[in-house]
Amino acid sequence: MRTLDDTDRQILRLLLDDARRPYSDIADRVGLSAPAVSDRVDRLREIGVIRRFTLDVDRSLLREGTPMLVELDVRPAAVQDVAVALTAVDSVDHVFRTADARVVFRAPIREGDVTAFLDTVVDLDDVRGIDASLVVSDEWTPGLGEAELALSCVECGNTVTSEGESARFDGELYHFCCDSCLSNFDERFDRIQSDV
Repeated sequence: MRTLDDTDRQILRLLLDDARRPYSDIADRVGLSAPAVSDRVDRLREIGVIRRFTLDVDRSLLREGTPMLVELDVRPAAVQDVAVALTAVDSVDHVFRTADARVVFRAPIREGDVTAFLDTVVDLDDVRGIDASLVVSDEWTPGLGEAELALSCVECGNTVTSEGESARFDGELYHFCCDSCLSNFDERFDRIQSDV
């Protein structure tokens, strides 16, 4: 599977709406059998389009702090570290990195003290500026639109089209844009394996 068809998109939309929806219900809606839906979902998981099935918790019904949307101006060399540190915090629900060295996140923060919160999570010397706003409501509605599959070749980084190749190495699935990239990767993998 190196492309998404309308049936794949329809399955993804149904799962986005309710990830616990039975495959038999999805099958009825998309005109496939339940095992065929299961196969498609398995392939979508295998290539990484579906990373996990998750739960959407209404945090407004929980008391854990003041909901804040925080934008950090971060030293460019520290953007990755700051984003990873924030992602590891259980109460942080969303972390975004921008191209201009900013990290934006949403989290409930006790007593609204963003600086005290950040001091427990990141090195404040990496943060050049903080802009925090109180969140009065939020709605997370992931959508799909008319998305196309955009796999990258692990060998050269080019986009893998329908003419591309996929192969397993040591149990893991890799995608390649062409036979040449697959061969190069295979040779290098064999050399590494033989050196080990």
